Amino acid sequence: MSVELPFAPVDELIRRNAGDLRVSAEAAEELARRIQQRGATLATGAAERATADGRKTLMAPDFGVDRTPDKDTLELPIAPVDRIARLDIDDTYRVAMDARVALASILEAYADAVAAAAATLARHAERRTIKAEDVEMYYELEQYFE
Repeated sequence: MSVELPFAPVDELIRRNAGDLRVSAEAAEELARRIQQRGATLATGAAERATADGRKTLMAPDFGVDRTPDKDTLELPIAPVDRIARLDIDDTYRVAMDARVALASILEAYADAVAAAAATLARHAERRTIKAEDVEMYYELEQYFE
């Protein structure tokens, strides 16, 4: 599976949670991959909810969101998020713009939580750089961060 998200916005998400720590390119790549997996999973659930309602268009409420933020306030670009939403769903589904923005918002909040935890793990390891292993370790310890 190729990663749809460009690394620059993901790197920016990590850096806004890193404080004075550096961020390795591998950490941004690992987080982008994990964001993509999460987005595809969320879109599959949204498609199931849309189907249950007799629709072929995913909408923001299918992602559990009533209000969507202004897309210009988000770090994650909408076009790659749209591609992520379509990774594991049938090509007959459409993804409404509000659903794309909702998913981007959800994924950005998710990425912030993972990045903050990865920064904590890097500090705990007494390193000055967030590495991919910190992102991976988050998933091993995820239950303790929630």
